[in-house]
Amino acid sequence: MSDAVREIFADWSLPIWLTVSILITGALYVRGWLAIRKTRRELFTEERLVSFLGGLVLLWVVVGSPLDGFADSLLTVHMIEHLLLMSAIPMLLLYGLPVVPLLRGLPLAVLRWVAGPLMRIALLRRIAEWLVSPAIAWLGMNLAYLCWHIPAAYNLALENETVHGVEHLCFLLTSLLFWWYIIRPWPAKRRPDDWGMLAYLALGDLVMTLLSAFLAFCDRPVYGYYVTHPNPFHIPVLEDQVLGAVLMWVLGSFAYLVPAMVITLRLAGTSDRPENPALRRAAR
Repeated sequence: MSDAVREIFADWSLPIWLTVSILITGALYVRGWLAIRKTRRELFTEERLVSFLGGLVLLWVVVGSPLDGFADSLLTVHMIEHLLLMSAIPMLLLYGLPVVPLLRGLPLAVLRWVAGPLMRIALLRRIAEWLVSPAIAWLGMNLAYLCWHIPAAYNLALENETVHGVEHLCFLLTSLLFWWYIIRPWPAKRRPDDWGMLAYLALGDLVMTLLSAFLAFCDRPVYGYYVTHPNPFHIPVLEDQVLGAVLMWVLGSFAYLVPAMVITLRLAGTSDRPENPALRRAAR
């Protein structure tokens, strides 16, 4: 192990509040999943459980493990963090159909006196529906993505741990809204696949492509933090920037293009697996 790696591990400390929060969320989900599985076994399969818990584990790895220390040193790792927060983690969490299991997992008193009354407030329901509407969800994630990659904001996030945490939270929350429109986790009403979904994904990919291309072809370092804080791995700043941009470009495009291909196959009527009637009944 190199001195640089040892130093990053030595500087790392277990984020107590984050770890406890993720553990509590996982415990609530498992409790609710076990309860609802008794009546909706076809819908709440082991795959859903593994997906949601896997999303939580990956979230901890991205923002709570020593990986975050490597992201402070290398733009490439930082971009991988952003990709996971904006694609893999929200997709895994939403595929787990988290809404009902998390509610069912709450203590009865909390559900009856806190969560229940809040869900009955019409204004809050309208705000929630507005947030997951296609235009707002798309704008939210892509504006967060672009704004946090403005050099001043990006550098500030690396200089200040609190701001860095806010950045991660913005990426995760807005990405959950973005992918909600595509996945529509039960009990949200299922929308028939349409060509608008393809435009939604293609335009999202375009935004990521434009930023990635700018970083890849720019002939100077864009983020001053990496110039004033040389990385201990002695990777030239411009090379690190180009590699990070290319990874974001290629891997990020997969995050958009794979769902787009699945939707296209469904629209064309060539899906290789028909919908399970039992699953369709369970999802009603």
